Amino acid sequence: MTPAAIKQLFTYPIKGLTPHECERVTLEAGHGIPGDRAFALMYVEADKISDPQESIPWLPKGNFAMQNDWPGLAGLECHYEPQTGNLSVHRQGVPLFVADTGTPAGRELIGAFFTGYLASLDPTATARHPEKAPLRLVGSGTGTTRYPDRQPVHISLVSQASLDAITTEAGQPVDARRFRPNIVIDGVSAWEEFNWIGKELQIGECRIAISARIGRCANIDVNPETGERDIPLFSLLPQKFGHAQTGVLATVIAGGPIAVGELLNHP
Repeated sequence: MTPAAIKQLFTYPIKGLTPHECERVTLEAGHGIPGDRAFALMYVEADKISDPQESIPWLPKGNFAMQNDWPGLAGLECHYEPQTGNLSVHRQGVPLFVADTGTPAGRELIGAFFTGYLASLDPTATARHPEKAPLRLVGSGTGTTRYPDRQPVHISLVSQASLDAITTEAGQPVDARRFRPNIVIDGVSAWEEFNWIGKELQIGECRIAISARIGRCANIDVNPETGERDIPLFSLLPQKFGHAQTGVLATVIAGGPIAVGELLNHP
């Protein structure tokens, strides 16, 4: 039997924007992955702070611009460089801007761009915040802030076999990025990760506690390259598998580095 191992690692520096595929990341107890969802695009009327660089605490996801409400966000290629603090944005390979997330001028440019970009899009029918309100970049690249969808702060895992099962039923390749996981696991059977709930996994020096299945939304229908809804996965899951869940949530109990290819000791 093939041992369970990490196949892919992803972080999402700015909530709702482009995933970054990594060869290695660090897990931090009680925090998750430093730099993951460290920034967010917050609706200004929900923002009670006056300093645009001030870090704010976790808030429910309805306060932020997300692909579930604005699928066209996936049509942008956004890359954050932690060494410089620069965010670069491209569309269909064409560079649009580069801005420094560590300066007021850079943050003002980022907020203005995404405010204008959302004004050109139509929200989904179920958008939590369909109003085309001004946006402000909040958070810090220093590892002090995180804006995941749920508290307590978590990471997410999904097995490649589960994705393969969905691919079979969909009749076309299903990209892992549709589900926005942190860790994709090879070497376990489809849906086996659901059996880990309430248990602990060891990855190198790290220990994580699996807490819950992840209930999905219509964002999984969105192509992560184009921002178009092209595969009806949200309806396919209950039709073919009897549920609308993929992957699991976990909290970090003991931290340390992990890397692609690292083996997992699972229940």
